[in-house]
Amino acid sequence: MNPVLEPLFRTVRATHPKADLRLIERAYDVAAYHHRDQKRKSGDPYITHPLAVATILAELGTDDETLCAALLHDTVEDTAYSLDELRGDFGETIASLVDGVTKLDKVKFGDAAQAETVRKMVVAMSRDIRVLIIKLADRLHNMRTMRYLPEHKRHQKSRETLEIFAPLAHRLGMNTIKWELEDLAFAMLYPKRYDEIARMVSERAPRRDLFLQEVIEKVSGDLREARIRAVVKGRPKHYYSVYQKMIARDVAFDDIYDLVGIRVLVDSVRDCYAALGTIHARWNPVPGRFKDYIAMPKFNMYQSLHTTVIGPEGKPVELQIRTHAMHHRAEYGVAAHWKYKEEVGSPGPPGKVKPGSDMAWLRQLLDWQKETSDPGEFLESLRFDLSVSEVYVFTPKGQVIALPEGATPVDFAYAVHTEVGHRCIGARVNGRLVPLESRLGNGDTVEIFTSKSPDAGPSRDWLKFVKSGRARNKIRQWFSKERRETAIEAGKEAIGRAMRKQGLPLQRLMSGEALLALARDLRYPDVSALYAAVGEGHVAAQNVVQKLVASIGGVDSAEEDIAETSLPTRLRGRPRGGGGAGVVVAGDADVWVRLSKCCTPVPGDEIVGFVTRGHGVSVHRGDCTNVQQLKAQPDRLVEVSWSPSDDSVFLVAIQVEALDRPRLLSDVTRTLSDQHVNILSASVTTSRDRVAVSKFTFEMGDPKHLGHVLKAVRSIQGVFDVYRVSGAGG
Repeated sequence: MNPVLEPLFRTVRATHPKADLRLIERAYDVAAYHHRDQKRKSGDPYITHPLAVATILAELGTDDETLCAALLHDTVEDTAYSLDELRGDFGETIASLVDGVTKLDKVKFGDAAQAETVRKMVVAMSRDIRVLIIKLADRLHNMRTMRYLPEHKRHQKSRETLEIFAPLAHRLGMNTIKWELEDLAFAMLYPKRYDEIARMVSERAPRRDLFLQEVIEKVSGDLREARIRAVVKGRPKHYYSVYQKMIARDVAFDDIYDLVGIRVLVDSVRDCYAALGTIHARWNPVPGRFKDYIAMPKFNMYQSLHTTVIGPEGKPVELQIRTHAMHHRAEYGVAAHWKYKEEVGSPGPPGKVKPGSDMAWLRQLLDWQKETSDPGEFLESLRFDLSVSEVYVFTPKGQVIALPEGATPVDFAYAVHTEVGHRCIGARVNGRLVPLESRLGNGDTVEIFTSKSPDAGPSRDWLKFVKSGRARNKIRQWFSKERRETAIEAGKEAIGRAMRKQGLPLQRLMSGEALLALARDLRYPDVSALYAAVGEGHVAAQNVVQKLVASIGGVDSAEEDIAETSLPTRLRGRPRGGGGAGVVVAGDADVWVRLSKCCTPVPGDEIVGFVTRGHGVSVHRGDCTNVQQLKAQPDRLVEVSWSPSDDSVFLVAIQVEALDRPRLLSDVTRTLSDQHVNILSASVTTSRDRVAVSKFTFEMGDPKHLGHVLKAVRSIQGVFDVYRVSGAGG
């Protein structure tokens, strides 16, 4: 046997003892032969990649056909080995798996192309779900070795991973893959946020580990006394999930991290409920935090009992109680089908999606992909559907319908039938009339009233509150067909309104050529289609205006505007010379000099002077965005140089980026005061992803002191980046 395959075979023997090792070795030999002259970006032989992908899949316990397809997945695309040869050598099943993975890799550029890739994935998945499992393992190994790619490629792949692949892994219940994909992509996209969370986690780890050990010992002791065989262990904390919880629950890091997580693994379902009773006998449960996913499994086959109790020292402890088989399925999801087939669904060929099975969600995706002509819209629906949890409601006849959390009777109507949705005029929930925008809860019985009028149709307002991708697609489709003219007028009006709001020249920007060029750029066949897209809400009017302005070279900025935005830093009553600003104009020491507010230059920066009309010389940094416009009038540029005196004062603007928490702003302002800087202005914005961005403008006498200021601010807990910015006003 080839010694290179020994680690792979060791894993296969442990997870899938009946696998055909000779077949796997033959697949490896064929792949190694055809990839023999190829290298990866890291310089390693190319065969290391398919081998690593096969090893990841072997750890999941997949079957030998999947492992062979993983070893061969790049041969058809990257080598002279044809699909027909592969079919002859390994049979139809392995060939169709390789073909499915190859198709997913074909389209790789741009947003619409990415959506198209995802569509192909959906079609491939619907035929055999193992195609997606290979693709997820392929993406995981690529993410592990991502550091060898150029930066823009790394960011593109990481964003795709966070938005598409990690949620798909979650939908398929493959949590081990999901967590690693998320952490790798998080570290690549937001390295500073990742490092800050890692730092905060490591600082608190020793204290937390002691508490965790105490809880585990008490739970283990209680279960032993109750004669329940169990494995009790702490749940690992994944950095991205810590960050996500900070965003979702809108709480500080300490509140999330102090929540201890314990996992209890037992032998049978009966033991799960017995263990729950034992734990509740010791500690009081937190009301509303108990979830029984054993009786009501999640969409991705996940089963477990979840409870939160008030543990030692009054601290909350989260517990998950499940059987070993449930745990395997929670970790490996759909891939665990092969190991625990008798427990999951009805018999059938491996990988095939059976209607009515736990994977019926894939069927729904396939329906969308037939309905939705615009790939971007399909991708938006998919992203939305991947990111939400579900509620289960009943039709009057008792049929269960799954809808996204927060869904309304309109979502329910469209889930029943498109025509029911279009003609919906009212709803009754649990026997009571309710508004159409009411949120539905688990177990609600919903009855829809429809209109018999031939002109009945959806309302545009429904788009503001519907939650399901299906309802949104159907409503938009209806307006696309029935209301195109209205949409064109609405779009034209919206663009005009956005321009007037900004005081932009309507005639010049709304000219036929500029709009037609923009429509083509955005992949619309003509200007009417662009107007209609704005009217229907596919494209924001503000977006169109920004792109139009950019296409004609930006808004014309007069020098006077620039002069007005510059800020004199000299004190009142000072002579008109440049001494107060610390700048001297070549050839004339008695010129009023002002440091521009748009880039706040300080000694050490390269600077240029611009003679304004009636406002002296405005001084800009050499890399200021406005300098390009000023260079169009070279006769008004003058040479300037630094000459700071003891009474010179300079404006500095800095930006602080931090993970949001209580008292963050007061800590930053106190640190700045401790550094003896005079704060003139401060602004703070907090984004939905728990990042607080603060901008401070302050006066400094000695710019060399700036390095100490930045270092002091960087040491504040939660701050992951601080730097000087080129605009005092932000």
